[in-house]
Amino acid sequence: MVQMGLKSLVRPKRYQSYKGVVGKAAPNLLNRDFEAKRPHQKWVTDVTEFNIKGEKVYLSPILDLYNQEIISYEIAQQPHISMVMN
Repeated sequence: MVQMGLKSLVRPKRYQSYKGVVGKAAPNLLNRDFEAKRPHQKWVTDVTEFNIKGEKVYLSPILDLYNQEIISYEIAQQPHISMVMN
């Protein structure tokens, strides 16, 4: 390869933040219909991982789809189902 001027391409490993057991997916109740006709009709949530001062922190906001207002949020040092269920 050196004689021919070729170099190999080394791709970095894909980042995976969660190494635990993946549970069953929740049913798709919205069917990609993210519009709400009145307040408090549709709330959604997700868990996002941040790295702050070398520590992982997890944020789970609850968003009202009517006006994209954050109704509530939960911050934790470990992702857990209680973040989205409380």
